Amino acid sequence: MKPETTEYLEKAEENIRAADMLIAAQFFEIAVSRTYYAMFYIAEGLLWEEGLESSSHKAIQSQYGKLFAKTGKIDPKFHRLLISGFTKRQAADYVRGVEFTEQDAIEAANAAEEFLAAAKKYLSPEASSNPQIPAEE
Repeated sequence: MKPETTEYLEKAEENIRAADMLIAAQFFEIAVSRTYYAMFYIAEGLLWEEGLESSSHKAIQSQYGKLFAKTGKIDPKFHRLLISGFTKRQAADYVRGVEFTEQDAIEAANAAEEFLAAAKKYLSPEASSNPQIPAEE
């Protein structure tokens, strides 16, 4: 794994830990925002590992979808979670009066943790001998 990929995944882990602390402190909107950024860094790291990079959220989502979701290299549900996470992050950060519940924040954190686990599995040495991990039904 490239050092930069490792850095992206570490940044994702930090954001998941931060989200967990924010949930405990009942800052649910901010926690939802942090979980999106965790997923964004995961997607960025996976793309970096494949020699692709972009700074735009939409470009990362699009490139990730083409390279990982449509090919089935990683379960397509993570692409959907990345996109819905972006929408929720936009609402949490910019829309007045939007409220997320503790359950919303916990589900977002769980999704980010699951995405991170899938990315690590894909990037593991065992997976490199089997380039495609079948999508779950």
